[in-house]
Amino acid sequence: MTPSTNNLRKLLEYRFKNERLEMFHGQGQLVLIVAQFMIKMCGEDDEVIALLKRLDDLARNCSGSSRHSKEYINFSLLFRSFMARLRVFFEVPNSMQNLINPNERVAVFIDLFLEILEEILRLQPNFILPVNDSIQTLNMELKFLITFLGDKPSQPTELHTTKIVLVDIEAVANKVGSFLYSFFLVTDRISVTAMKQNLLHLLENLRLLNEKIKEHCISLTEILQSDRIPNTDVVSLFLVDSILDDLKIILNHNDDRISSVKAEIGTIHSELMSLQYLLAHMEVERYSELEEFVIRIRDIAYEVEYVVSSFSPVWYLKIRLPQVVNKITLVRIQLQEMKKKYSAGMLKDAEYPRQQMLLQTQTLDTGDIVGLEDEVTKIKEQLLGDTKQLQFISIFGMPGLGKTTLAKKVYHDPSIVKHFDKRAWCVVSQNYQRRNILIEILTSMNVLNKEAMMDMDDDSLGEKLHKSLICRRYIIVMDDIWDVSPWNNIKAYIPNGEQGSRILFTTRDKDVAPKASSSAIINPLKRLTDEECWNLLKRKVFQQISFPENLTVTGEEIARKCDGLPLAVVVIAAVLANTQKEPKLWEDVAERISSHRAKESDKFMNILELSYNSLPMHLKPCFLYFGTFEEDREIAVRKLISLWIAEGFVEKVENMSMEAAAQEYLKHLINRSLVQVAKRRSDGGVKTCRIHDLLRDMCLQIAEKDKFMKVIQNQLSVYEQCQRLSIHSRSIPSFSRPFGLHVRSLLGNLPDPSTFIFGNLKLLKVLDLSSMDFRFYNTPRVEDLVLLRFLAVSSVPSSIERFQNLEFLFVDNRKTVEIPENLFNMVKLKHVYFSGGAQFSKSWREQAAKGKTSPESSLQRISYVSIYDENDEKILRFSPNIRRLKCRFAVFFDSSENNYRYPTLNFLGQLESLSISFRRSYVIDDPSPDLTNLPLKLRRLTLRNFNLSWKQMEIVGKLPELEVLKLRNGTIEEKRWDTSEGEFKKLKFLELDEVQIEQWNASEYDFPELERLVLRSCQHLKIPSDLGFCERLLKIEVHGCEESVELSASEIKEEQEDYGHDIEVIISNS
Repeated sequence: MTPSTNNLRKLLEYRFKNERLEMFHGQGQLVLIVAQFMIKMCGEDDEVIALLKRLDDLARNCSGSSRHSKEYINFSLLFRSFMARLRVFFEVPNSMQNLINPNERVAVFIDLFLEILEEILRLQPNFILPVNDSIQTLNMELKFLITFLGDKPSQPTELHTTKIVLVDIEAVANKVGSFLYSFFLVTDRISVTAMKQNLLHLLENLRLLNEKIKEHCISLTEILQSDRIPNTDVVSLFLVDSILDDLKIILNHNDDRISSVKAEIGTIHSELMSLQYLLAHMEVERYSELEEFVIRIRDIAYEVEYVVSSFSPVWYLKIRLPQVVNKITLVRIQLQEMKKKYSAGMLKDAEYPRQQMLLQTQTLDTGDIVGLEDEVTKIKEQLLGDTKQLQFISIFGMPGLGKTTLAKKVYHDPSIVKHFDKRAWCVVSQNYQRRNILIEILTSMNVLNKEAMMDMDDDSLGEKLHKSLICRRYIIVMDDIWDVSPWNNIKAYIPNGEQGSRILFTTRDKDVAPKASSSAIINPLKRLTDEECWNLLKRKVFQQISFPENLTVTGEEIARKCDGLPLAVVVIAAVLANTQKEPKLWEDVAERISSHRAKESDKFMNILELSYNSLPMHLKPCFLYFGTFEEDREIAVRKLISLWIAEGFVEKVENMSMEAAAQEYLKHLINRSLVQVAKRRSDGGVKTCRIHDLLRDMCLQIAEKDKFMKVIQNQLSVYEQCQRLSIHSRSIPSFSRPFGLHVRSLLGNLPDPSTFIFGNLKLLKVLDLSSMDFRFYNTPRVEDLVLLRFLAVSSVPSSIERFQNLEFLFVDNRKTVEIPENLFNMVKLKHVYFSGGAQFSKSWREQAAKGKTSPESSLQRISYVSIYDENDEKILRFSPNIRRLKCRFAVFFDSSENNYRYPTLNFLGQLESLSISFRRSYVIDDPSPDLTNLPLKLRRLTLRNFNLSWKQMEIVGKLPELEVLKLRNGTIEEKRWDTSEGEFKKLKFLELDEVQIEQWNASEYDFPELERLVLRSCQHLKIPSDLGFCERLLKIEVHGCEESVELSASEIKEEQEDYGHDIEVIISNS
């Protein structure tokens, strides 16, 4: 377990402001930096770690004690002893565990020294003022050494010249360490004269070291030209395009440091563009030789981006950039030779026959439960049984057997839906949080929306859950529960009445349910038989099409090698479904599947990897990216595709948005059974998705092996050189920080970001700080993040406009925040999301009231924003390109028209999706919303808290492109809704949620394209029977409505069955 320094930090930060133990204010912070480094370096049994634990315990005992107390005196003595023990961490050791590369060994210590220097410069103790400039110079020189140690010239460590340079760097690093410890980590008085002399000596050593590095780099020109060690094996042409775009941004950025070498950078960019163009006209995915060229071009782009964007002085750039040009020249010559072979048909096909994959990904049926039919029947009987007490039922088995699939089949069964008053589903997983479980249960029962729950504490959520379940018959599914503790953490809120309620677990551990209840029923899942595997494989691959006899023998062999695991069958079926149905190709697949007996977790990994290897090149990084999300996480698609685009995984296609292209990528991964749909949108699109645990494990293995991404589960190591870091542990000490200048993406539960992130990680494209309450106030060096495209935070940064290339902004706020006026000045920003709502800032609205104009913004989507008066309306007019808008409306007095009115949006001509929540008005003669000028391109419309007239409903009905309409918590004039032919010509989805209608007159001609009708909490309403004759109507859902509504839905189903029209009707009590 990682030792804590929380008590020590609190004591050093607060107690010693007046009664300091330190020699200068802030010295304790330097001790904490070294302590955190020490934790990463040493094992838990190390003597110095034991000393740190004891020190932290004593710090806790000092709380509330005077400086003369026994506790304080003991702490002071131990603290000084601890400081003396830190000396060893200021010298590079001869070897370090887990760091094979000597570059890394030296780099981690230089990074420690840099962190100490940056904290000293931040603290600005008085005694450094005479040498402040020299310390700044030392700081920049160390940053260059870090840059060099991560660059190509330092990589051939087997060369004698490289070894000599590394020895010299280590020697200088040790001198820097000695300087820092002697002057900043001791308790003796400090001599400023001695410090000044020491600094001059250090800077002279660094000057001589730079000369040696220069000579070394020049001597390696020919070796670097032929370097072919790949940065990572995961690549696509689109990713190369994105890197070249980044290079262009760097070229155009106003940076004095690179002004003298911009011509060279421009030449490199042009040359790489021409190589990329050459490759784009060849079948790269068909030939492994060509794929290698994509990797080489990408790595050259990465190399120049790293050298230019890091901390390279001009002299270093003037050596390295010509070397990169030479490397490009060699690649061009080799690629031109390869093109001749390609044109002559002399290239050998890639090992896996991707070229013979079907052009269109075949969609698989995901509803199969082959071999589980008896289990479905048995568990339904258990759930519907006569037992009145709360009954626990468990579905138990190894990963991939279909536990969740079986539970979902039962959960959505019409008999279960009808039997239980309340149904709830939550995914627990190994690393759970009680709050998330409560929120997921409440959300699945539609008790509260997520926005309302954000401000509630756990007990309030629990009380709300208890009230919603009391005296009700309920079923709660706890999917993927690893032990009984998640249940124990919420059981106080679950009423244990005698209504016949049920708790259903899916678990890998047989003992979970018995620990919850001694009378629990356990249902162990068995493996499929070879015959069942074969039947499932045939159904997945060919669906209703007859199976070709010439594939039978090979198909049975493939099914047999799946060893009874449904997940393995489904995944390999997706590969076969998208491969031409030729015996030779199927035999190739069979040969690649090994049925060897390995440990349980690895047994089917080779089958899963085969599905990965069969993916087109551009889908591989998209799939591996799922590993950045926590286990069993339900992933919002809008955030996922935003990340894909920001990372550069998505192709720029003419006449198609990148968001639409990314949606197609996701569709392909779903159709290949690599990604599961968690929730769908009303129009059938995917709203949230998730990935199976075994597939996620494969993502992590491949991603780390190929240096594509690394997930941090426990603590940050001393050196993280992967391009993407995702931190899943919530226990990483806040003083910890990621290190490695190659990092391009930081996601997850980050420790407190110091100035290091903004000042040093200059290649960052993705930064997710939404898991923490971090404020950007006075954060220095933010402008250095010129490549940042995606930012997730908990509040709007005041310096937001400094992120010049930001495209996606996610603000995970709990309360309404203000939108600063500089947000609309960001020409690249297209998508902005405020989870807790937002309003335009007071100063911005005042400017709008005075008639001040703003530049036209590039925003395409904003969610959600308050539009409460004419000034908000004026501001929104400067975003004419908005396609999706979620907002709140309020009545306001329009001074120009001298009356009260609601806002209008007729100026948003590109708007396709609109959600309006009307705020209740207390104005006498409350005006009705003006819907006459709704944008004609609207495809999706949601209205909440409305009061509409028949005329207004008629206007909505005549929107020519409307496909989705959701009416929630509102009233129609006289509680009557009459529709007529010619309205809702393209409407496919209609939802009425708590809408006050008692009479609804409609015919099938009024909704010619209607496919799905959903009614929630509607009373005294009868569904028009004529709607059953809508030719395209497939589904009617009735949730929490009175019996008359349910009866009208059932009558429509029965009547249509007589006409041979099968309409699915779902009726539930919640």
